[in-house]
Amino acid sequence: MRTCHRFSQIRQEFEQEIGFLGNHSHVHAGKPAAKISAKYAMSTKQHMAQALSRHIVRCPECG
Repeated sequence: MRTCHRFSQIRQEFEQEIGFLGNHSHVHAGKPAAKISAKYAMSTKQHMAQALSRHIVRCPECG
């Protein structure tokens, strides 16, 4: 499947955010902040999947 530059940009931004949340979770392991960061990371993964799916449907270059 061939994708456009915008698809890669959207994916990169989400993956960066997920990485930040994951690192924060590891640094603060055993604390409530770690649990919250882990939940936000999971939520962000779901949002990334939804955003990329919407993009593929609407983008003439990707679809």
